[in-house]
Amino acid sequence: MRQFREHLLDALPYFMVLLLFGLLEPLRPFAMVNALLQAVLFVLVVILPTARTERMSYVDIGWPWGLFLIGLQAVLFTDPGNAQGYMVGVAYLLAGGRMALMATIGWRKGWLDRELPRYRYQRLRWERQGWRAKPAMLYEVASQGLANMSLLVVPAILQTAAPAGALWPLAALGYLVWAAGFILEITADIQKTRFVVSNSRAGKESEYCSTGLWRYSRHPNYFGEWLVWTGLAVSSVPSLLAVALPAWGTGALLLALVYLPFLMYRVLTHYSGAVPSEYYTVQKRPGYAAYQQETNMFFPGPPRPKRD
Repeated sequence: MRQFREHLLDALPYFMVLLLFGLLEPLRPFAMVNALLQAVLFVLVVILPTARTERMSYVDIGWPWGLFLIGLQAVLFTDPGNAQGYMVGVAYLLAGGRMALMATIGWRKGWLDRELPRYRYQRLRWERQGWRAKPAMLYEVASQGLANMSLLVVPAILQTAAPAGALWPLAALGYLVWAAGFILEITADIQKTRFVVSNSRAGKESEYCSTGLWRYSRHPNYFGEWLVWTGLAVSSVPSLLAVALPAWGTGALLLALVYLPFLMYRVLTHYSGAVPSEYYTVQKRPGYAAYQQETNMFFPGPPRPKRD
């Protein structure tokens, strides 16, 4: 019962946003189509394979393809002349498509034949909390589908629903933040890949990357992903104010936009990002503990002096 209650409370923001979509007529058509597409995608690509194999890593295929679908819908739902609607569609297509392509290549190469470390870490959490593993596992993969149906689609729905007009300065600022995050994430991934390939050829597979962007943050790729979602949230505020919604709807969706960067920060640091990754890295890579002391975990900053 405690486990069910915890899952319900965790999913409450998603259900509240879905309820908002149902109550606010201008947002309802996009939301309904998206909910149906995400449900089909997650059942076939994530939930059924997870139930069969008891591996959660299929989420890494489902959720970025879900973002890609959101981008396609944004382009199709945007009225001619609404430049921002097309911009948000392209933003989802680029961010989701890049991760979806990487995950699909990894799946084809057999990288998902074993559970990824960040999902193995979840099992340790369940054991500490005394939860039953299979219900927890199925909830966690399904909750990502709920996120794609609700909070993660809010920027796309708002910007496609807004009337055509000039790009507001705040929206432009949001897209600058999005672009900076997208470039930062790609650059960090490229640097990490080159490092891993070079060290593998040299037989130094126990080394860790601490060069380039990784000198200033232990997870610059996650920081870039956070900037992507923060930029989408910021760029959506003018659209929210322009859509004809009741005051309570505008206020509720503004809270959703504020919550979105907080949610992504929590996910990228403690849920499936930095903390789970480092739990295993510090065990198998000598010197990583010293790197943790010298380098910020998430937000970039100058390296700290080494301790004696």
